[in-house]
Amino acid sequence: MEKYLYLIINLLTISVPLIRSFEPRINYAKKWKALFPAMGLTAAVFIIWDHFFTEIGVWGFNSTYLLDVFIFSLPLEEWMFFFTVPFACIFIYEVLNYFVPKDYFKNFSQPLTLTLIAVFILVGFWNLDKWYTGLNFLFAAAVLTAHLGVFGTKHLGRFYLAYLVHLVPFLIVNGILTGSWIEEPIVWYNNAENLGIRLGTIPLEDTVYSMSLLLMNISIYEMLLKKVNHPVINENLYVKS
Repeated sequence: MEKYLYLIINLLTISVPLIRSFEPRINYAKKWKALFPAMGLTAAVFIIWDHFFTEIGVWGFNSTYLLDVFIFSLPLEEWMFFFTVPFACIFIYEVLNYFVPKDYFKNFSQPLTLTLIAVFILVGFWNLDKWYTGLNFLFAAAVLTAHLGVFGTKHLGRFYLAYLVHLVPFLIVNGILTGSWIEEPIVWYNNAENLGIRLGTIPLEDTVYSMSLLLMNISIYEMLLKKVNHPVINENLYVKS
């Protein structure tokens, strides 16, 4: 059973969103024409990053919990991660768009984003000697800046709400991956390349990494949704059936 643990985590992550994709109110399945290209483009960036960090020893994988099928030094389960997690997270984003119509973060999404960009740049440049910290924080600043440049503050309020909600499953999934509740971590980290600050067993940097992963997916997804002419009203509040 141990050999299948990372695979099982991926399958459980995607299970409920996949089953509920055909629920008529959210109509998630009808948005897959935008979703899958968005996930593919984002995954390409993060897989290159992941491969590089694995090769230089920033992090690695415990074969005890893997099927031992590797593609470009990354286990099959890690490739799956970049599709199952965004699939589930954008499902959360869509569910919140439907059931929480008010954009609670809209009025201060710009100052919050500008503050995050500034903090991420400062932390990134201050820690250029640590691969994960330096690149991770600077990349997050770049993703936020790119979103502002393309969309302005549109979608950002909805994104921040989805990000906060996603932290609940994030802490569970990443907790297991980094060693919570199991004897050894599935993914290990070289602490010389990060700040050494952990949320339980989760490196602090993972929260920023997850923000970049989610926002890049959502930014591309929202751009593609316009091209497939999905009906929208009032800044991403979808028509309810």
